[in-house]
Amino acid sequence: MGTSRIAIFFLVVGSFIITQVYGDNASPKGGDHFSRKHAHLQKMQMFKSSILQHDSNSVSLILQATPGPLVYHVTSYGADPTGKSDSTDAILRALSDALKGPGNGFLIDGIVNLGGARVDLDGGNYLISRPIQFPVAGKGNLVIHGGSLTASTNFPNDAYLIDLSPASNNGSGYNYEFITLRDLFLDSNFRGGGIQIVNSLRTNIDNCYVTHFNTTGILVEQGHETYIRYSYLGQHITAGGDHGERDFSGTGIVLNGNDNSVSDVVVFSAAVGIMVLGQANLISGVHCYNKATGFGGTGIYLKTPGLTQTRILNSYMDFTGIVAEDPVQLTISNSFFLGDAYILFKSIKGVANGVNVVDNMFSGSDKGIDIVQLDQSNGAFNQVDQVFIDRNNVKGMKVKSTVARGGVQGNGSSWTVDFNSVLVFPDSIKQVQYTFIANGASFPVHALRNVSGNKVVIQTDVGVDASVYITADQGGTSFSS
Repeated sequence: MGTSRIAIFFLVVGSFIITQVYGDNASPKGGDHFSRKHAHLQKMQMFKSSILQHDSNSVSLILQATPGPLVYHVTSYGADPTGKSDSTDAILRALSDALKGPGNGFLIDGIVNLGGARVDLDGGNYLISRPIQFPVAGKGNLVIHGGSLTASTNFPNDAYLIDLSPASNNGSGYNYEFITLRDLFLDSNFRGGGIQIVNSLRTNIDNCYVTHFNTTGILVEQGHETYIRYSYLGQHITAGGDHGERDFSGTGIVLNGNDNSVSDVVVFSAAVGIMVLGQANLISGVHCYNKATGFGGTGIYLKTPGLTQTRILNSYMDFTGIVAEDPVQLTISNSFFLGDAYILFKSIKGVANGVNVVDNMFSGSDKGIDIVQLDQSNGAFNQVDQVFIDRNNVKGMKVKSTVARGGVQGNGSSWTVDFNSVLVFPDSIKQVQYTFIANGASFPVHALRNVSGNKVVIQTDVGVDASVYITADQGGTSFSS
């Protein structure tokens, strides 16, 4: 807007205000004078309107030429927010335009920075008959948020509502970087899954509700650092005690990659809550009350035999437990297991190394269920090293540990303590410490005579009245000279 135009604008407005005040306060006497002033006022208003109209056109042109926020409203592309008609094409057009938008340099090599462009669902509920699939790779810093997607009755059974696997690839190392899916309700209508992320870097799934999937709620394939936070997943919408729980199927989350994080997430119905197929993943603050273990369900399944490298912290396993195949470098800590939920180590090649199960709470129904169990149907665990299972708080279940403490009192020359009821691994004691207290003035020679079958035998050279206290450890490292 030119300086002269601004001056004219304020001059006109000023004249209008002065004239208006003068007219409103004019005496009823002197009607001719008032009429002349009123006519003058009308002329000034008409002049002002013409100036403002011309000025508005100029401002519009200026705004069009000025870069603004890159927000792509799907309703502007014809998407139906009532969910009555198919909105697939409209949403895909909005997404395509967003991905074609101006770049602001690059993120990682080959990924164009879209500057935080947003595809806004405008709080609508949209019916889709095909996946919202990213048409091209090599894009980053984009948000899709604020609405609901529902699969139509002809949606493909093997597809995902939102699919970050590009129809065409630019050959870069990663398909996408820093894509955020936020504040979304995804209803798969029992036809396929919710979200698929393939070979992407630093993807955020935040405050999403994924339901009615018959395959997987969220699938992460390869890539790096996908973070799933503050989200809810369930095949059936229930809050526990569902009469159809035995028939729950599908998996809430699959992590088939490394260095991902799932935090503050609820999986409320599925056969498997979280399936982990990659290493170095973090699971924290997760509440799994999907299909109960008693019905054949699993809360968290670590299918990474030989190199687990997973941490499960501060989580709530609600009637459904954890399964780990040949666990290597696994920590399960500060978590709560309710309803006879337990931890199962499954032998594939008989390896358990660098495992910590500590400081958890277990609460059961007094049925004698072990808090930690072994599946050795494929062979015994014969390579056990640095496994520490201890300091767990147990009520209504049976304590199992790799560290056992016991004592015996009597008069004789042999003292035996059987630790089979406590120790996790059969016949696998590696270290023993004991204290021998002889009563009276006797001073016998005593020694550790036998460790086998999880039994520890202490013997003396003469009969004596004594007390023996023993600590047996299965998890210590074996040393050889």
